[in-house]
Formats: sequence, C-alpha cells, structure tokens
Amino acid sequence: MNFQKITLITSLILTNCLFAQNNLLITEKKETKTTYLDSIKNSFVNHPVAECIDERWTNNFINQDLFNEFTTDLEKINLDKNVDYNLSTELLKERLKVLDSKSAFNIEYNKGLENIIKHYLKNRSKSYERLMALSQYYFPIFEEKLAKYNVPLEIKYLAVVESALNPRAVSKMGATGLWQFMYQTGKQYNLDINTYVDERSNMLKATEAACQYMVNMYKIFGDWDLVLASYNAGPGNVAKAIRRSGGKQNYWNIRPHLPKETQGYVPAFLATMYVFEYHKEHGIIPKKAVVNYFETDTIRVKDKMTFAQISDLLDISVEQLQFLNPSYKRDVIPFMTDKDHYLCLPLNKIAVFTSNEDKIYAYLNYDQSKRELPHFSTNAVASNDSSDEYTKSVSKTKYHKVKRGETLGEISQKYRVSLSTLKSWNRLKSNNIAVGKSLKIITEQTIVVAKKQIQPKEVKTTVVAVDTTALDTKIHVVEKGDYLFNIAKKHGITKEELIAWNSLENENLKIGDKLNLTGESLKEIVKIKTIEYIVQSGDNLGKIAEKYQVDIDDIKKWNSLNDNSIKISQVLKINQEEIIVSNITETKPKKVDNKNFNKSISYYTVRKGDSLYSISQKIKGVTVTDLQKWNGISGKSLKPGMKLKISG
Repeated sequence: MNFQKITLITSLILTNCLFAQNNLLITEKKETKTTYLDSIKNSFVNHPVAECIDERWTNNFINQDLFNEFTTDLEKINLDKNVDYNLSTELLKERLKVLDSKSAFNIEYNKGLENIIKHYLKNRSKSYERLMALSQYYFPIFEEKLAKYNVPLEIKYLAVVESALNPRAVSKMGATGLWQFMYQTGKQYNLDINTYVDERSNMLKATEAACQYMVNMYKIFGDWDLVLASYNAGPGNVAKAIRRSGGKQNYWNIRPHLPKETQGYVPAFLATMYVFEYHKEHGIIPKKAVVNYFETDTIRVKDKMTFAQISDLLDISVEQLQFLNPSYKRDVIPFMTDKDHYLCLPLNKIAVFTSNEDKIYAYLNYDQSKRELPHFSTNAVASNDSSDEYTKSVSKTKYHKVKRGETLGEISQKYRVSLSTLKSWNRLKSNNIAVGKSLKIITEQTIVVAKKQIQPKEVKTTVVAVDTTALDTKIHVVEKGDYLFNIAKKHGITKEELIAWNSLENENLKIGDKLNLTGESLKEIVKIKTIEYIVQSGDNLGKIAEKYQVDIDDIKKWNSLNDNSIKISQVLKINQEEIIVSNITETKPKKVDNKNFNKSISYYTVRKGDSLYSISQKIKGVTVTDLQKWNGISGKSLKPGMKLKISG
C-alpha cells in the first residue's frame, strides 16, 4: 500500500516537472518543416504519465572509471600496509562480529581486512556513494535470483567487487558484464554471445548464470568463502591451494597459496560488505537512487530496431537505452524468428510503445526504405561499371548553437551520436553547457564518386515570398515574471517605446512573446533556385536528397516520380531556398479616415526631426493631445524608429 502511495506521489511530481519544462521550452520552439517522423509522433496515443529525467545521471554511473578503480585495487593493494583512518580496531572487531552472526561467510578480524576496509573508507567513499545509488536498482533483482537458488544474499556485494555494477564492464582478459564471465564460461551457462548480443551483460540472465555457478561450486567445496575464491581463481587453483596447505579448507589458511589477485579478492568482498552495512556511521551518503528515476518493464520486439530510432520515436536518450539494455552491444536490437529479444523501457515509455506499435513499426519500415541499396540493384540506384567510379570517406564539420533549455543529451540525440563522443569533440569535462555556445558536430560519409563528374547547373531563380521579421539579435523573449517596465529598464529604453515598437494594445504579456527592442526590422526575401542535377554513377535519391538537404518525397514530387527508380544521365530538378535579408524601406503612414476613426488603428513611424506637433499636422483630424493619450507619452519621449498608434 505504501509503495502505491509513493508511486502515485512520484508520478504527480514528475508530471509537474514536465509541465514546468514544457512552459520553458515554449520560448525556444520554432516552426519547422514537418517530417515523416514528426507526423508519426503527432499521431501517437499518449498517456497522462509523464517523466522528468535528467539523462545526465546515467553517465555519472555507467562509465568505466569505477570499474577501473576497483580492478586496480585488487591488483595493487598491499594488505600488510597500514592505513591511517579514524576507526578503532576494537570497534571494527565488534562490527565484524555482528556481520559474522548474520552471514554465511566466515568473517573474522585480521589486520589485512582492517587495512582494506580503511583504504576503502579513506580513498573510495565518493565511489561508494555512486555505487549505493546503483545498488538500489540492481540489488532487488540480485536478491530475487539468489533466494531462488538458496545462495547467501550477501553474494550481491560480489558484483560490486567484480564490475562496480557496470553491466558493460570488460576486463583486460575479456571478462564481461556485472558478474565478469569469460567467453567460454558464459557459453557453458547458456549465455548467448553473438555479433549483436552479449548476454553476459544481461542483468537477469547473467545473474541466473552466476547463481548456478555458485551452487555448483558449493557442491564441490561446501564453504562459501572457497566458493568466492573459486569464482575468481577457478576451482582448479583452489584445489591446488588446499593440497599445498596440507589439506586445510579455511580460506584464510589456504590464502598464501592462492594467486595474488585472489588473495585480496575475499577481503575486498568483506570490506565492501562492511562499507555498505555501516556507511551511515562513516558519513557516506548515497547519491540519488536510480530506482527513483525508473520503474521499468520489457516488451518483445517484432522487427530489427536501433537505439537511435527508438530515441527519435520515444524521446528517450540513447544513454538511457544503453543503461537499460546493456546486452545489445552495437546499440541494435536484432530480430530473429527462432529467438525472442526484448526492449527494456521506463513504464511511461512502455505505455507509449504498446499503444502505438503499428505506427512505430511502420516508421521502422519507412526508415529502412531510405537506406542505400547495393549497387547491383538498378531499381533505385543508378549504377554503372565500377571502373568508372571510386569511393571515398568524407568528414564534415558543422556547428550547433546551444539554445535555452537544451541539454547535451538532447543534442547528441538530434545528431545521433553518443554523449561521450559529443563531449570528446568539444573537450567537455562535464555535462554542463552554456546557452549560446557553439558545439562541433562531425559526420563521416562514404560517397561514390564518378571519375567524370557532370556539374549541376542552376536554371532559374524565383522570388516566392517576402516576410518581415524582427532583428533576431535585438529581441527579448518574454519569460515568467517579466513585465514591460522591468524589460524596458533592463535594455535601457522606455516602456512607451516598447509599446509603440511592438504595436501593443495593452501591457499584458505572455510567456514566449518576442518583443522588438529597437524598432528596427528586417525584410526577408525568400528565393527558390531550381537546379538541374544530372544523375551519375552510384547515385540514389537518398544520396541526392542528403547532398542538397531536401526530402526524397520532394524530389519525387518536383520530378513526377512514382517510385525511387532513377537512371544515369537522368535530369532531376532540385528546388533550393535562398534567404536574403535587408533593411525595410520606410513607408508613409496611412491616413486616418475621420468617419471610421474609432473603428480603425494605424501606425506612424517617427522620423528624425519629428515632434508631436509636426506629426499632428501631417494627419488630418489628429491633435497633440490625441497622440499623447493613445500612446501614453510626452513630447520628450519621441525617438526615430518609434511607432505611434493612430487610433480612437
């Protein structure tokens, strides 16, 4: 009952958080050309369950640094070296006795164990804060499987020592996953490992395999300490250590005869158990729990799909998908008729997926249809003898200017790159990013180049539209708490000027409104250039569309094509927009018809040398008092470019 209440309260909080984010993002949205992806998503059946997730938390937990720290400790730590940390030996002995009384392991005090516990408390406290957050996601699953096989629940701490709870951790020897299975051992316990999938990184299946291994080793040794030693060194090395010790079967007695890494392995496990059990007493405060972010479920996939496609469709970052689905090592979920594969998602994303499956798979088919086909297929690719062409890889660099409300995760999704790659390109050490910063985006393309290229030619240019917009660098986007007086004061102008330049009828503002701060405007002339492109060897509609940054469907429309088939030397018309911006020429103010004076509104743009009196003389039936009343100004408030309302 308490869990249901907590879930309900959490959902309400997350919903409010998303609503607040949406209000902020309204100010940054611009009208863009609707794509097929947009049309699919706009038709989705949505649910009133919302999430407010900062995708950056995943990268704080799943990176390799924790795994490297603990691996280095096992290799290099000297248990005989005293560590200076404020923990009395007597108090430690008392706590170890408490742990021993409720554990299946033989937990006895020794100086080596004290040293590694103090080492962790002194040098790894920050790491344990992150690990304890992760443990709240993984430990309940571990405990369920361990209980199923009647394996001591404390074994859950072994995954901390093995992988630092990183399901994609890979050791120098190739051991992989939460439980660090070698390739052959994974195969032995029925873990599938192929080009796309590595079930050693599958939380459920790998934990099941680890439990089976523990049970088998316990049948051999009958002691859980020796089971741990065999998990690290293998049963053969443990058996050798028993023989070399003269038949002793206590871990601490055979420890000198074990491999060096295994000598520190069980102490590291016991030290980890101690830190987790007594973290409060040592001031270690866990980071925000992963379980507060995700309540998850799985769904069987019915077609091959990539994390990038899922990210685009469901608005979830690739990093989150990697965290929830670590066994898909190429960020691709394959589809096979003889084996099921599952996608793990937050519950609210599961709701969207299951309610819109038909549309999602329709989009996957559409996306697949846009991919480049083999050159021997003449149906959609213009091909020729390979001797007439060659391929080359081209790197393109462009820049993305960060807008208000954007995060690195959203930007990486947009350009279909990982967050770590985006940070590497721009030498970023954290996920914090300033508004207005330009981020480098690098793309690699393999293109087919004809040896004899025929250059496209421009055949005509047509002016199709003229639009007037405020100068982008001199506008103010209204935010929560803004009002005319404080906006004017901030930018060194008057409230009356803001009213006049923006033709405001009252002082009511809406979040997202854009206010002109100068009275100046630009004229935007949109020209359409029609280019005649001659199809060359290796071309297809997808490559041509990408080259000219247009849609395939538009090319087909402009050229009356029924399908994607094109031929070498075929002439295709490509329309491209060109925007020319210039200052608006000032127009004369409209005259006011006295008969309909109270029913109409027009504006007069103040020129250099104008006064209220000279303006009133230009407009029949208008007095200085009228101008002051309609615009709330005095004669001293006039400035060139200011717009005066001429109204009743």
